[in-house]
Amino acid sequence: MLSLRPIRRFCHAAAPASASAALKDCSSAVSNKVFNPKELEEPALVKLKAERDPDKLFHLFKANAHNRIVVENRFAFEDTVARLAGAQRFDYIEHLLEHQKTLPQGRREGFIVRIIMLYGKAGMTENAIRTFYDMHLYGCRRTVKSFNAALRVLTQLRDLRAIEDFVREVPSKFDIQLDIFSVNIVVKAFCDMGDLDKAYLIMVEMGKMGISPDVITYTTLMSAFYKHNRYEIGNGLWNLMVLRGCLPNLATFNVRIQYLVCKRRAWEANRVMSLMRTLGIAPDEVTFNLVIKGFCQAEYFDMAKRAYSAFRSRGYKPNAKIYQTMIHYLCKEGDFGVAYTMCKDSMQKNWFPSVDTIYELLEGLKKSGKLGKAEAIMTLARKRVPPYPRDKLAALESILSKR
Repeated sequence: MLSLRPIRRFCHAAAPASASAALKDCSSAVSNKVFNPKELEEPALVKLKAERDPDKLFHLFKANAHNRIVVENRFAFEDTVARLAGAQRFDYIEHLLEHQKTLPQGRREGFIVRIIMLYGKAGMTENAIRTFYDMHLYGCRRTVKSFNAALRVLTQLRDLRAIEDFVREVPSKFDIQLDIFSVNIVVKAFCDMGDLDKAYLIMVEMGKMGISPDVITYTTLMSAFYKHNRYEIGNGLWNLMVLRGCLPNLATFNVRIQYLVCKRRAWEANRVMSLMRTLGIAPDEVTFNLVIKGFCQAEYFDMAKRAYSAFRSRGYKPNAKIYQTMIHYLCKEGDFGVAYTMCKDSMQKNWFPSVDTIYELLEGLKKSGKLGKAEAIMTLARKRVPPYPRDKLAALESILSKR
């Protein structure tokens, strides 16, 4: 059995060392103030959502521990644990979750997976891993689903040794067959920690065991290698994926297009977007923003405008990033009229470009004699919520006060 020693040092100090101790302490607290679900003047879910006091929230959830409407409601459970974690009441979290294990639902693997993930979200990694190891105590069978949940929580520690030990020792101990989800969890963890070579080797080793990489595996690795400027390997993974008949998805295409844009290969990025449509994959806001940015950086402003028009004609609505990209480069080009229209539209939706972009736009409007439009932009800037810092706002105001 994998020792929890290397894990304990990472666990939150506020989490009790013993579940039984927490249950005992909290039980005495519960005895002082018990809520009867039948006496609630409002539905339990409504009261849980409205309650802001951690102590009252704990007692209210505890009183409804057998209420299936509460217990089976994923949002209510997650929200309660998140707010107790925010209040640093890890003892309450442990009491609630340990108690849930003893109830009939504790025999369902899906429910225990939820407990493991909730412990993980609260930063109580040791409790999550212990829950996985103790599943037989609740009469619950382990499968790769609960293994993957525990593995996902364990990766939060960013401890390569602990992850490797868990993957090497646990499957054989509990007769669990790893699946592609297990591989993807480990690959992503290693990529996030910057050990790209190890992540790649994991994919290769698992392939020898009969677990073929899927589009998520390739996309995760490609993104990481491109991010670390190891373009040759990223390109090789793209070719390998296609060669093995694994079709890219939207995320894969966006990763590829982002790489091409970073390398100032705007036309190739645009061709890849066209390929997406041929394969029946619709580009999203991220795709269009990247292509637009690519054309702008290469100073093909007419093509950027055409891409933006195509984006709008397909029923998409620009988001804050697309507005920022277009306004910034329109100002660079000197097209302050179109930049003004887009900036005004963006600000009215409470999406404000960077101060530097607004500054450049105001200067351009003033130089071209469009003071009325400059004043309109300044009026919207003053209404920003939350407001701009005083020094930033003063810098914008100074443009209009200059003669």
